[in-house]
Amino acid sequence: MSIYPVFLEVKKLLGTVPVWLDKAVEHAAAKKFEPNLLLQCRLAPDMFPLVRQIQMACDQAKFGAGRATGKEFPPHPDTEQTIDEVRSRIAAVLAYLDGFTAHDFEGTDERSISLQRWEGKSMSGTGYFVEQALPNFFFHLTMAYAILRHNGVDVGRRDFLGAITYR
Repeated sequence: MSIYPVFLEVKKLLGTVPVWLDKAVEHAAAKKFEPNLLLQCRLAPDMFPLVRQIQMACDQAKFGAGRATGKEFPPHPDTEQTIDEVRSRIAAVLAYLDGFTAHDFEGTDERSISLQRWEGKSMSGTGYFVEQALPNFFFHLTMAYAILRHNGVDVGRRDFLGAITYR
C-alpha cells in the first residue's frame, strides 16, 4: 500500500491554513480587534487553543512523514504567539514536507515504529501513518477550522479542502 498520495493530501491541506489565517486577520480588522487574540480561542475550556491545534497539526504532518519513512524531522519548540509566527511554523513544516518523494515512502509496510509511550509495542510505518498520524492530523486541523468558524471567521468547506483535482 502506497501512502504517498495520502501524504500529498496532508501536505495540501496543511497548505490551506495560511488562507484561513488571512481570513482571520480580515475578520479581526473588520470587527476592530487584535487578530492574535484568536490564537488563544478554544471551543471548550478543556480543549487546546487555536495556536496549539495548528502546532499539533503541523507536528502530525511532519511526524507522520518522518517516522513512516525513517527520516529525521525538525524540532519546533511550540513558542508561536502571533499569527506571523504561526505562518512561519507552517511554512517550515511545508518546506520539510517538500523534501519527500514517492520513493521515500517505499517500504513503509516493513518499517517498524515504536514510541516510548507505547510501552514496548510497535507498528509498521504504514500503520503509524494511517492509524496515528493521519487521524490526529485531521482532528487538530478540524479543531483549528472549527475554532475559527466558531469565532465568526468566514471560512467554508472550500477553504478546508483547498484545490480539488477534477478531471
